Amino acid sequence: MDIQQIKAACSTCSLRELCLPLGLNHEEFESLDQLVKQRRKIKRGDYLHRTGLRFSSLYAIRNGFFKTYLLHEDGREQVTGFHMTGELLGLDAISSDVHTCNAIALEDSEVCEMPFAKLEEISRAVPVVMRNFHKIMSREIVRDHGVMLLLGNMNAEERLAVFLLNLSHRFAARGLSPNDFKLCMTREEIGAYLGLKLETISRTFSKFQEEGLMEVSNKHIQLLKLDALKKVVGNDTSCR
Repeated sequence: MDIQQIKAACSTCSLRELCLPLGLNHEEFESLDQLVKQRRKIKRGDYLHRTGLRFSSLYAIRNGFFKTYLLHEDGREQVTGFHMTGELLGLDAISSDVHTCNAIALEDSEVCEMPFAKLEEISRAVPVVMRNFHKIMSREIVRDHGVMLLLGNMNAEERLAVFLLNLSHRFAARGLSPNDFKLCMTREEIGAYLGLKLETISRTFSKFQEEGLMEVSNKHIQLLKLDALKKVVGNDTSCR
């Protein structure tokens, strides 16, 4: 693959931030091409990794949607995140060398597998790659922490509004509609993420529809009044 082909492939890849903005030369692009071991198709309901599995690779979501979650001793599921095209999975295992959560596909998906040892090797030769990877990793952490900190002091309406606005912002960052999208997760899974009961989630969805903030058809969502939805949480930019 020559440099133009690599650039073309990367232009639609979730790994583009590791290389395209950095002005790398031909040899550096070839090194990056060696980073991706393989693309893996993950069917809806299949696991990408499980808790306790030994860590070897990071995964960039090329397309699709994933849920990460933990299981409590009593069998209850605690959803720790929803991850879409353009985001990385596996960051939880870097420090301990084992995965601390389960990752399951919510729809048919595809990931690019990046052996972490290979990433470290390439980073020694092309240090700017690791610097940019650290920026990506930091952004993921800050985003997740920002959302969770907000949820701690919010009521049900505010929590659901933050959740929807966060998804809207992430879809928009990928060139997709911020107002019209599909929810791949169930309302029960949303509740497990937001710390709310299924009945509360359903009631809040209904209230937002009655107020004209959104329309819901099965899993298809239309956000009709983004500004009004932002007012529910006081326009706090942390919801992004």
